Amino acid sequence: MKLRTSSSAIIGSICLIASLALATASADEPAGPRQTPKVTLSQVAMAQNPIAGTTGPGGTVWIAERAGTVRMLGKQGLSEPVLDISGETTTDGERGLLGIAFDKKYAHFYISFTNLEGTSTIDEFAVRGGKIQPKTRRTVLTQTQPYPNHNGGDIKFGPDGYLYIAFGDGGSGGDPHGNGQNLDTLLGKLLRIDPRGGKPYAIPKDNPFVGDPKAKGEIWAYGLRNPWRFSFDAGTGDLLIGDVGQSAWEEIDWAPAKSRGGENYGWSRMEGTHPFREGTEPANHVPPVHEYDRTGLGCSVTGGYVYRGKAIPALRGQYLFSDYCDGTVRALRMKDGKVTGVSDLGVNGGEVVSFVQGRGGELYVLDIGGAVSRIDPA
Repeated sequence: MKLRTSSSAIIGSICLIASLALATASADEPAGPRQTPKVTLSQVAMAQNPIAGTTGPGGTVWIAERAGTVRMLGKQGLSEPVLDISGETTTDGERGLLGIAFDKKYAHFYISFTNLEGTSTIDEFAVRGGKIQPKTRRTVLTQTQPYPNHNGGDIKFGPDGYLYIAFGDGGSGGDPHGNGQNLDTLLGKLLRIDPRGGKPYAIPKDNPFVGDPKAKGEIWAYGLRNPWRFSFDAGTGDLLIGDVGQSAWEEIDWAPAKSRGGENYGWSRMEGTHPFREGTEPANHVPPVHEYDRTGLGCSVTGGYVYRGKAIPALRGQYLFSDYCDGTVRALRMKDGKVTGVSDLGVNGGEVVSFVQGRGGELYVLDIGGAVSRIDPA
């Protein structure tokens, strides 16, 4: 995966996100014949390599820039930085400030970044009156990275109130250390922790590998290569993961809200539904709900969100995603965990590195080259 900017800055192999995405059917989807929703991208701001975002206090949208700054989006564009850790990270390889999140009460703000040594780091700040309190900063979790790529770094709070953290397999190529299938490392995994339940955090008692002496208790799911972007459906609670492929297949993984975790998504014995380098499919392999190859322009899936906004009724319940190299915004329709249709929404977001879910479920698209755009009805 490669992060690049048409203007400058990002020179790295970021095997960002590689699959089209997925839509989860639900009760609020419009009935009747399916037509591709008509949408447009409305540019609302320009940033310096925007890479992630989240909804903040009062419905504000916060945007992270890869070099280490966080800004708020307003009617006049982006604010001055509300947080600046640019002296604590680098943008070589796939490193930098990679993810941001608020807890459910907007009482704490979390950042996911690689430090100057390349170690993945999750830090927490208290929030008072909608403002970050720098003096309250503390480190929640760290993970040494053997290579500068496949860091993952996305973070989200799930419907259960716990913090989920996505880490790639450690990098290089082909998972040389076998981290994807190794339950004794946090690399190549989706983690689930309670950042306020202990010092520095607590492991939820119902995590799937708690009590297993051969596994890390923080693990929620495994067999992931570079889960660059994941999200929870605000309507159903289902989990969707865009996992970037090695060189042939990009995939979207899915788990229902009722899942108790423990899913094995197959890497590095599988790439999508295909054996990787003559690997044998694990007996407990959970195949992707959607995959696509790299015979076209796509090279790295960027997972997005199930649309739950009101501005585009025909789009509700569909999962939006893109590809870093292709840039086309697409939508997946799903029912009972199976894809029933894929739509090209007819708009191109550039080098799409992330989506952001804003106030009321409306979605934004981030182009690593700088554009922050809202998906609006055409």
